[in-house]
Amino acid sequence: MFGNLKKNTSKLNEGESMKLNQNMIKFIMLGMMVFTLGMQHSDAQTYPIKPIRLIIPFVPAGITDTSGRYIAEQLTQKLGQSVVVENHPGASGNIGTALVAQADPDGYTLLLAFDGTMVINPNVFSKVGFDTMKDFSPVGKIGDAILILVANTNFPGKTLSEVIAISKKEPNGLSYGTSGTGGTPHIAGELLKQRTGANLTHIPYKGGGQAIIDVLGGTIPLVYTAVAGANQYVNAGKLNAIAVSSAKRAPSMPTVPTFMESGIDNFEVSSWVGILAPAKTPKAIIEKLNKSLNEILSTPEAKERLNNMGVLATPDTPERFGSQLKTDLARYKVIVKTANIKVD
Repeated sequence: MFGNLKKNTSKLNEGESMKLNQNMIKFIMLGMMVFTLGMQHSDAQTYPIKPIRLIIPFVPAGITDTSGRYIAEQLTQKLGQSVVVENHPGASGNIGTALVAQADPDGYTLLLAFDGTMVINPNVFSKVGFDTMKDFSPVGKIGDAILILVANTNFPGKTLSEVIAISKKEPNGLSYGTSGTGGTPHIAGELLKQRTGANLTHIPYKGGGQAIIDVLGGTIPLVYTAVAGANQYVNAGKLNAIAVSSAKRAPSMPTVPTFMESGIDNFEVSSWVGILAPAKTPKAIIEKLNKSLNEILSTPEAKERLNNMGVLATPDTPERFGSQLKTDLARYKVIVKTANIKVD
């Protein structure tokens, strides 16, 4: 009898011991979570305590560089620490972007993200060196760079419907220039072909500047480019504006219709720029950066400065920016596959 009681007591003690150990583990894990959250909150309160690097994966000049440099200047004032721009160009932005993907997630290395690099390159390059959705934490979107289709003044088509009609009569297709294969203007041109049956032939250039020069000189009839690159020529009467492919008209060109106003439903293609951090950057630091960025973008001065660059300021949350990344990746995958666009 006493032997059985001793055995039962031993089993009871073992059960209580296991329960005690489990409770201790839970208590330790909870303590670690509280400590981690406390450290992150503390980091955000003191962040930044040293200069921040903003990697721009392109050469100086151009929309990404100019908008990024302006935001870096404003963040420097807002955060009280220098935000230093570093240009790391190469492979259509892949080199600089991969550099940030591998950086420490401490908030001191950020990426000036461009839609061409983040959501188009993964679909057209066999290897980019990063995973858009896994290697980065969205900080916030800076704005949309509105795209426009422009024509040489001697070209007979003055509206989008006329351009499409003329293209269908061209046996070899109607040529349109862009800043390069796989860029957003190229993708927009391919989407136009897929949606309307337009017979267009893509002419890639090494940058939008040379494409503009050739359309001005009559070498090619059309160019799909950013509003910022075409604005001065349209205003001077040296190029005809056909349409912009944004959801709304460009503030700097209020008389130019959108593609949708010109008869193509749900046709919206714009470039965008934003800021990303390496994945696993503390949420509190992301929130602090996003708050500072949105405060900058909400000022009349920032809206005007960015508008002059052809960028429409779009303050938003990290979550919605991340959602757009995911949506754009899937959307462009379909367009790229249909058009069979590949870059080795």
